[in-house]
This record gives sequence, structure tokens and C-alpha cells, in this order.
Amino acid sequence: MNTLRGQTLVVIGGTSGIGLEVARQGRAEGADVVIVARNAARLEQVAREIDVKRSEAFDANDPARLRAFFRSLPAPVGHVMVTAGTPHYAAPLDTTREQAIQGITEHLVMAIEVARASVGRVQPSGSLTFMGGTGARRPRAGLGIVATATVGFPTLIANLALDIAPTRVNLIAAGFVDTPLSASILGKDLEKRRAELRALLPIKRVVTAADVAALAVHIMSNTALTGATFDIDGGQQLVS
Repeated sequence: MNTLRGQTLVVIGGTSGIGLEVARQGRAEGADVVIVARNAARLEQVAREIDVKRSEAFDANDPARLRAFFRSLPAPVGHVMVTAGTPHYAAPLDTTREQAIQGITEHLVMAIEVARASVGRVQPSGSLTFMGGTGARRPRAGLGIVATATVGFPTLIANLALDIAPTRVNLIAAGFVDTPLSASILGKDLEKRRAELRALLPIKRVVTAADVAALAVHIMSNTALTGATFDIDGGQQLVS
């Protein structure tokens, strides 16, 4: 059953990893897909692969460009998925003041700006879904910046769900996901981490972008879900 048929799905950060898989699965569910990303060449390639309705290259951290983009959309949007941005794993005491501010606030401010831009453009029954994480919920040396952003995100999402109701706002909090981003962070240690997780996780396999995308599609299609954070980590928090 095509659960998103006839609806427009905007994926911000949709040319790699989880965002790309959300775009693919959304298209398979009948959605008209619009992709935003910074890399114009990669964006053009993905647009051809998925047969998207529209694609546009710009940095989603630019609020003026973001508002202009939403105003330019020709019809009410059904759903928005935001996977843009990367976590900041630098140790707090090793960063400058500017780097610390960026690391703590970048994802949170982007969520606010997307919500602001979506008002009047996303249909009342539609949704905004953001990507967060679970790995920094426990205090660990050197992870103060990403941990602060991680624990603050669910609170912001719950409040935004009230601020722009009845449009729904939700957060997906992922553990390790086998994506190009994970590969770039871990480098030569990637396969070692995969093996560790296959042995450790209750599901006995590594979580993939397809797993996360399937959850995202469910959140979009279930109109009773709002203000919530959905963990997807293969049981990692139960055994770590």
C-alpha cells in the first residue's frame, strides 16, 4: 500500500545515508519527493536515480534561503524529513568558543528555522521529522558538546509540536547506523565496530539506513504521533 501517495515529501540532506534512503522509500510509497542538499553534483545524480519532483542545492543552515525555498514550493507539503548536518564530537576543552556554540546549537537552531519556514506551507495533517542520536545520553569524557545537543533535542521537539500544531513534529534518535557518515568518522575502525555490534546487539546485526527510513515513513503516515522521540539502535542502550 502506498501510504504517502499524492503527498509531497521534502528531504533536507537527502543525497546520502539516511536522507537518501528516506527519499527512496518515500518515492516507493508514492510520494512526490523534493530533495535539498549542499552538493549540487551529487544532488543532480540522486535526482536522476530517484526521479524526484524537484531538487535544490543550498545550505540548510541559511535561514533566509530556507524560508525562500519553502515559499517557492507550489503546493502544500505533506512531510519534511531533516537529516542535514553532522554531529560535533570534539572535546569541549579542545574547541574555541565559536566551535562550542556551533556544536551545541547548530542542529537545534536548524530545527527551529525549519519549523518557522514550514508554517503555512506544510498541511495540517503533515509532519516534520528530525534526526538525533542516543549515543551521548550518558556522560563520557570528551563528549560534552554532542551530549548537550543530544539531550536538548527531544525537549525542543516536544515544544515545537505544540507551537506549530496540528502539524506534527517528531524526532528519530539513532544509535550507530551503517552509513557513509559513520564510515567517514570511524575510518579504518569501521569493520571492527560492525563486528562488535553484531556480537553485542540483541538483534545480532547492524542497524542500516533502510531501518531508519522505514521508521521515518511510519512516523509520517501515522497521524497520531507528535512530540515524541523514537529510539532506533538495535537495543544498544540495553547492553552498552
